[in-house]
Parts: sequence; structure tokens; C-alpha cells
Amino acid sequence: MKKSAVISVVSKQSGNDEEKIEVVTPGVFYEKDGKFYVIYEETEISGMQGTRTTIKVEEDQFTLIRKGTTNTRMLFKEKHNDFIMYQTPHGMLQLSINIKKLSIDVDENGGNIEAVYNMGISGEESIRTELNVKIKLQ
Repeated sequence: MKKSAVISVVSKQSGNDEEKIEVVTPGVFYEKDGKFYVIYEETEISGMQGTRTTIKVEEDQFTLIRKGTTNTRMLFKEKHNDFIMYQTPHGMLQLSINIKKLSIDVDENGGNIEAVYNMGISGEESIRTELNVKIKLQ
């Protein structure tokens, strides 16, 4: 059964200029086939208005799927390296992600997801990023 939830997403990038984006938005949360799903609409604050984000949470990994004005599929698994395509309204980007640390504490009552990873764009120097997702049932 789908449940209403408040989704809090904080993304902090470290580098020359530290950047922090925090979005608190309504969404839905449910369990299906032993996996948890979080679905919410992006806002102007994230710069991805018109995009629906789905987070599929498993025991030791999660997948972030974006569809709409921004399209991508990112797998977050500890010690995992990947190259992904990230489609934006301004064109396609190739990103490299290197997952350094992952913590998943999610059950039928909501929970937290934390990831620390390095992300680079098409051969540029990678940026350390911390992602924290909190799921609170209403």
C-alpha cells in the first residue's frame, strides 16, 4: 500500500565552492517484492522541475531514477564505480560516480539513506558529494 510521506533530500558538494541543496517535498513510499520505493516530484530548488524521481531501496544498494526534464539512472552501491548518462534540458552529460560510503536504514516506517561519492563530468576533476535522504511517513 502506498503511503504519504515527507521526503527531505540534502545534497552537499565539496570543492572550491561548497554547494548545498535541500529539498523537502511530499511524496509516496511503499514496499513491493522486498524493496522499498520513494517517489517525489522535483522542484525549482533542485533545478529539475518537471522531473519525477524514484528511489528504489534494497538491502545494500539503491537506484535513483529520474524521468522528465532530466533523465538518468544511477546505482549507489558501496565501492561501486560507474559511468552514467545524464540527460538535461541543456544536453547529455556523461558522469562518472565512485561510491565511497553508503548507509541504508529503511523499513516500512520510512528511514534514512546516506551516500558519499565522487562525481565527475566528462573527464573533469571529480567533486565529493554527500547525499542524505530522509523518509518520514505522514
